Amino acid sequence: MADHVQSLAQLEILCKQLYETTETGVRLQAEKALVEFTNSPDCLSKCQLLLERGSSSYSQLLAATCLSKLVSRTSNPLPLEHRIDIRNYVLNYLATRPKLAEFVTQALIQLYSRITKLGWFDCQKDDYVFRNVIADVTRFLQDSVEHCIIGVTILSQLTNEINQLNLCLHVQADTSHPLTKHRKIASSFRDSSLFDIFTLSCNLLKQVKRLSLLYVNLFILCVFQHWEFAPNSVHYLLSLWQRLAASVPYVKATEPHLLETYTPEVTKAYITSRLESVCIILRDGLEDPLDDAGLVQQQLDQLSTIGRCEYEKTCALLVQLFDQSAQTYQELLQSTNSSTIDITVQEGRLTWLVYIIGAVIGGRVSFASTDEQDAMDGELVCRVLQLMNLTDSRLAQAGNERLELAMLSFFEQFRKIYIGDQVQKSSKLYRRLSEVLGLNDETMVLSVFIGKIITNLKYWGQCEPITSKTLQLLNDLSIGYPLPSVRKLVKLSAVQFMLNNHTSEHFSFLGVNNQSNLSDMRCRTTFYTALGRLLMVDLGEDEDQFEQFMLPLTAAFEAVAQMFSTNTFNEQEAKRTLVGLVRDLRGIAFAFNAKTSFMMLFDWMYPSLYPAYMPILQRAIELWYHVPACTTPVLKLMAELVHNRSQRLQFDVSSPNGILLFRETSKMITTYGNRILTIGEVPKDQVYSVKLKGVSVCFSMLKAVLSGNYVNFGVFRLYGDDALDNALQTFIKLLLSIPHSDLLDYPKLSQSFYSLLEVLTQDHMNFIASLEPHVVMYILSSISEGLTALDTMVCTGCCSSLDHIVTYLFKQLSRSTKKRPAAMATDDRFLHIMQQHPEMIQQMLSTVLNIIIFEDCRNQWSMSRPLLGLILLNEKYFADLRNSIVNSQPPEKQQAMHLCFENLMEGIERNLLTKNRDRFTQNLSVFRREVNDSMKNSSYGVNSNDMMS
Repeated sequence: MADHVQSLAQLEILCKQLYETTETGVRLQAEKALVEFTNSPDCLSKCQLLLERGSSSYSQLLAATCLSKLVSRTSNPLPLEHRIDIRNYVLNYLATRPKLAEFVTQALIQLYSRITKLGWFDCQKDDYVFRNVIADVTRFLQDSVEHCIIGVTILSQLTNEINQLNLCLHVQADTSHPLTKHRKIASSFRDSSLFDIFTLSCNLLKQVKRLSLLYVNLFILCVFQHWEFAPNSVHYLLSLWQRLAASVPYVKATEPHLLETYTPEVTKAYITSRLESVCIILRDGLEDPLDDAGLVQQQLDQLSTIGRCEYEKTCALLVQLFDQSAQTYQELLQSTNSSTIDITVQEGRLTWLVYIIGAVIGGRVSFASTDEQDAMDGELVCRVLQLMNLTDSRLAQAGNERLELAMLSFFEQFRKIYIGDQVQKSSKLYRRLSEVLGLNDETMVLSVFIGKIITNLKYWGQCEPITSKTLQLLNDLSIGYPLPSVRKLVKLSAVQFMLNNHTSEHFSFLGVNNQSNLSDMRCRTTFYTALGRLLMVDLGEDEDQFEQFMLPLTAAFEAVAQMFSTNTFNEQEAKRTLVGLVRDLRGIAFAFNAKTSFMMLFDWMYPSLYPAYMPILQRAIELWYHVPACTTPVLKLMAELVHNRSQRLQFDVSSPNGILLFRETSKMITTYGNRILTIGEVPKDQVYSVKLKGVSVCFSMLKAVLSGNYVNFGVFRLYGDDALDNALQTFIKLLLSIPHSDLLDYPKLSQSFYSLLEVLTQDHMNFIASLEPHVVMYILSSISEGLTALDTMVCTGCCSSLDHIVTYLFKQLSRSTKKRPAAMATDDRFLHIMQQHPEMIQQMLSTVLNIIIFEDCRNQWSMSRPLLGLILLNEKYFADLRNSIVNSQPPEKQQAMHLCFENLMEGIERNLLTKNRDRFTQNLSVFRREVNDSMKNSSYGVNSNDMMS
């Protein structure tokens, strides 16, 4: 016995030396000793001893490995009884020790698989003793999780072991088995056991799925019930269940997937947890999630899909909870001794319910809806509208802002699903509305919408969130698709009331409230955009109707003019009146996208060639240029007025209106630009709001008027009018005051600047060519940096601008070589600048080529247009660049890369005619594909940074 213990201790030391030591000599000696142990006659008994009494995982691994070699040897194989004993011992060992080291468990399972495979055809008393695989594994699958993992691993490893027999004749020591025997074992295993293993695995998978769904469901229920401890988890859990619920329509399996069981529980848990949270939040003074509009909307979007799964149960739950809360709420309102807290609790519960009802109605688009589900929607809609009637009747005394916002969310979802010609008017929802509320058709439902909008604007005019969302609902209803719905809307008496009475007397948010912020007036633009669309429906050419509509705005303009005519006036009142007025006008101008209606607006502002109201806007810019809350709305109005959207700005051939409009635009840009440049240094965190935002709008305004195609700009120089030069010179001064980094740091500024530059290089290149060298270099540098911008619109605009510049240069060079005497001095100066700074054009050639070859070029066509001109202007530099790229490739790929460049210029002539450009663009597509294919197989290539240097 002492000898066995001593031998065991020595083996453990050898195992530790083999697997842990870093000394090569010690490890080699240990390996040699262990090889001798494997070949010793008492190896089998000592392996069992190691497994029973070994204190380290390495000794257990040694025992499993040695046993695998013993059962696999072809000379002097183990007797059948010994192999059966080893198989049984291994199974019992795994069953009683489920938490072995992973590599030990894997080695023992490998041993079991090897014994089973090699003894597949061995019989004992007419019984194939090694084929009881299912029975061996089943006891593992019926035990703990650790045992289940072992059982699954046995099935996987055994199947893999059998399968390997088909792949190789000499797997480890199996050299005695011919290929035919391997195939017989695999075939027999397939026929007798594989299907049973597959069935067992599928059943196990179903059990795991059920357990997973159950555990996930229980976890979700727990999180929802204790939401205050893990508020961030709600989003992820809803997201998971949303994906599961969204997959239901696509599940084709005949067997139940259990989602129909657990999804209603998730829906119920979320809804009830939200309702229960109301009381807890009020009691403990916690932060109310209803105040986070983004969070609420995100969760509602997720719930909209979850709630439509098993919708009958969702609807029944909502009806039950809503009726309970609504009844309690009504009783509290009717009682004379009700607690304010109790009323607030019920309002909070109803707020959540209205939000959720709107969400599940909006979720109708996610699932195929039935008539029965439309009827259920009708039940929910009726209840919300009845609640709305109750709350609206109390607005003169009190109201709940959160509940009103929930109502607006509900109306928006209802509008998307059930308003419009795409909805069957025979829908059971409309039948239910008719039965309960007397709303017989869509027109009557639209009247409810408008009634709610007017009520909100009347009672909530000083609440910006409600006013904003109410006007957005009106705006959505006014959009012209489907047109029949808008025509129904216009015929409503309530809409006609708004069109005829849009004054502060009826809509308080239109008033001049000295306590409100100027930025709070933004919603006025939305209001007048909607009114403008509604007015256009039946306006036609009725100028009297238009004049009548504009009367409140005319009065506002005259009021501001009266203030400006005196030396002393209330500046704050003047600011508020003006800002409100220009926001109103911008909304109307945006809505009037047809020529007839827009010309009425233009004639109103510019009657009989006299700028009636323009001087007022110019005066405001002069006075308050340093107050962006005043100047930005004025500039945005002007940018909208000069925008030729839908070709609405079309003047008669005898009309000077286009020129007059540009003069006013030039005057405004010049007035604002010259003054904003005098404000000096602005802190970095304020530079956009104070300066760059206004500059960006000026750029957009200038771009719109230059590309509007309603002004012949050649006449200005011809008749000595400096309006065009003033606007362009102001643009240059503003541009030079902006660092290059700011041009790309602020997206709106980037887009407005590069869009304007594209127009200037296309139609006013003579002006660009006449600029001073430092200005030209600034513009070229901005184009070079914009080529690598992440914004595709900016990058595309830079490509277009560069193409115009390169084309201009190429034409001037071509003319100079022909020695034409008519060349202008500005042309010579621009050419001279380019010749003095060839590195700029060369840099952009490198940049464009680098993007095309090495980057994910999303606008290849745009990149190809300036590239040909860059190559023709820099042929020697392009040749050097090409040689650098070719030489950077592996020697065996250099010829292929050289051929790619040869093919790029094949058939390309030395001109920039459209036909030649198109051929180059086609060649470039092939070039990029071939170069990318070549470099994919290359272990190294040109460094893109080297190209850029």
